[in-house]
Amino acid sequence: MYSRTLIRMREKIRTRQYVITMHAEEEMDNDNFSIFDIESSILTGEIRERQNDRDTGEWKYVIVGQTLTGASMAVIAKISITRKLVIITVWRE
Repeated sequence: MYSRTLIRMREKIRTRQYVITMHAEEEMDNDNFSIFDIESSILTGEIRERQNDRDTGEWKYVIVGQTLTGASMAVIAKISITRKLVIITVWRE
C-alpha cells in the first residue's frame, strides 16, 4: 500500500541518509539490537501502519521486519523535512 514510501526509506538506509533519535537508541539498547538490526528490519520489512504525528503533522510509519538473527522487529520512522529518514523508536515484535 505504501510501496513508494518504503522504497524511499530503503534507499535512505542504503545510502546512510538517516538519523536515530535518543529514544530509539535507548530502546535499541534495552532490546539488545544493533544499528544493523534496524537496517535489516527496514530492508526486509513491510509497512504495517501509517500514523499522523500529532506534534508535527508529519506522517510516520510502522515497519515490521527481521533482524540479522531473524527476530521480528518493529520500527517507527518518517522522512523529515530535511529528507533524511528519522528512526523514532524500535521494539521487539
